Amino acid sequence: MQRLSSPEIILALDVNTLEEAEKFVDKLYPKIKFFKVGSHLFTAYGPKIIELLHKKGAEVFLDLKYFDIPNTVAQAVAAAVRLRVKMLTLHISGGQEMLKAAVESAKEQSRVLKNPPSLLIGVTVLTSQKTNPREVLKLAKQAIACGLDGVVCSAQEGIILRRKIKNNFIMVTPGIRPDEFERDDQKRITTVSQAVKAGSDFLVIGRPILKADYPLLTTEALLGDLSRSAVGH
Repeated sequence: MQRLSSPEIILALDVNTLEEAEKFVDKLYPKIKFFKVGSHLFTAYGPKIIELLHKKGAEVFLDLKYFDIPNTVAQAVAAAVRLRVKMLTLHISGGQEMLKAAVESAKEQSRVLKNPPSLLIGVTVLTSQKTNPREVLKLAKQAIACGLDGVVCSAQEGIILRRKIKNNFIMVTPGIRPDEFERDDQKRITTVSQAVKAGSDFLVIGRPILKADYPLLTTEALLGDLSRSAVGH
């Protein structure tokens, strides 16, 4: 997968209702064009939330972190591709057989639909957990070798991945926090500039925008930080 020419922000729609999600999309699109749908929102509303985002013209990052036997994950990936999500996640620790089954399933559904396949992004270690760069590097290498398009990791490990893995791959970085913002339950957080310096393509931001008194102003400030960091990098 070809890397982006410049990094992009994904807003994590970690909200409780479809109405809340629509409010943020209406307010922030098209300044933000990419939105993450996680297990909370998808469990409550299913494909309705994806349909809402597509009607607005937005792209969908379906973050359900599939982890199961190969056949089950392959079928789940096929279903996600049929929903025409741009990007989806699965746990690398599910093993090579699971990852390869997911890759083949995505390609097959893409051929059937005559659409570009959804990007398959492997989760290394959750940013709420402590880890070491060697473990993240090992998982990331396995994901790329199995044909995944990229990985999710913190910027703390991302800079090492960019140096050690020669293949072209997408890097998604969650846990983005402005300096003054609380850590919440995140252990391995990073700023916008640190993520860009590490080589991140997508920066997933949720609570700093969702909890802001003025979400649009906060978004514009973060986009400004992103633009300046990208130019400086």
